[in-house]
Amino acid sequence: MALTQVGLERLNTATTKKIGTNKNLIINGAMEVAQRGTSSSSVNGIGCVDRFHNIRAGQDEEPTQAQHALTSSDTGPYAEGFRFSFHVTNGNQSSGAGASDYNSMRYNIEAQDLATSGWDYTSASSFITLSFWAKSSVAQNFYGYIKTNDGTAQNYPFETGSLTANTWTKITKTIPGNSNLQIDNDNGLGLQIYIGQFWGTTFTTSGVTLNQWAAYAGGSRMPDNTSTWWTTNDATFEITGVQLEVGSVATAFEHRSFGEELNLCKRYFQAHNENGKFTGNTSYYRSGNIETQFKFEPEMRATPTFSAASGTNYYYFYRNNGFDAFNSWGSTNAMGQKGGAVNASTSSASNGIAGAMYVNTGGTLHFSAEF
Repeated sequence: MALTQVGLERLNTATTKKIGTNKNLIINGAMEVAQRGTSSSSVNGIGCVDRFHNIRAGQDEEPTQAQHALTSSDTGPYAEGFRFSFHVTNGNQSSGAGASDYNSMRYNIEAQDLATSGWDYTSASSFITLSFWAKSSVAQNFYGYIKTNDGTAQNYPFETGSLTANTWTKITKTIPGNSNLQIDNDNGLGLQIYIGQFWGTTFTTSGVTLNQWAAYAGGSRMPDNTSTWWTTNDATFEITGVQLEVGSVATAFEHRSFGEELNLCKRYFQAHNENGKFTGNTSYYRSGNIETQFKFEPEMRATPTFSAASGTNYYYFYRNNGFDAFNSWGSTNAMGQKGGAVNASTSSASNGIAGAMYVNTGGTLHFSAEF
């Protein structure tokens, strides 16, 4: 019996939902969320695009990481709906390629997200597939590796293949399970994905076999690297559309709404860069301090660390008949995954008086539960 047009539409809808819902284990793979800002030249780690690190060592001049806006000239990813990339610009590494130098992008996956994904990670006949778009201003082959962290750490090195300069290329890697893999069902670090621009010989060995699991060793993460990108002043490298999914085939990227991605990112980092707005849930005088309480929505992965910018009159506590201006924050109180309080010392505190916390331009309050 032939399917009616309505029947075909229902079948297609059901198939689309099955294939396209909650399949991507990567958060912010379209690089839309940048709670910390859109660029950074001083942070070794996450400086802008949420969940994606840029790590480096041995640099003579700091590389710069950025959330880079794509245009219609970005043939490939733009047509697939991508509007941002995670973009790194090399500094001037005037001393050349040192053995302990490196620059790499990194993504950390929470163990329980992988353990409950449906991947039978101890079976060589069960697969996950990593796919992403990459572009380099320098034509060369690049290496990366995937590392598990529970039990005895395991390593899976791979290559991009030769990239043509200034041309977007879709990279796909299908990765089998292995009996030596251990991934715990907890909120710890389960798996790391490294996409390298350069790793010196301290970290590489010429005989490393690609596309095969082996016990992790810091000195043989991948084969020896070409140094062209690292020794080229202002060389660039960027990625977008990063997807990790269960199965042996790279399917179409799962685009989530900005609101969904932001909410997922907030499990790991929450920024209160209000720049002229009120923040916190409640604020009041308590034991010689101004205390502001925060409720984390969503609940964070672990008890976060707190950091804040300091500067003249960055913060104001508005209360009845007046306000207190102050420059910095001090200790935290009863901080946990669901919330906590931060304190600022003041000499005019009178217990119990409530008010509202205002963050002036330049003020930032950051809570991080990243790995």
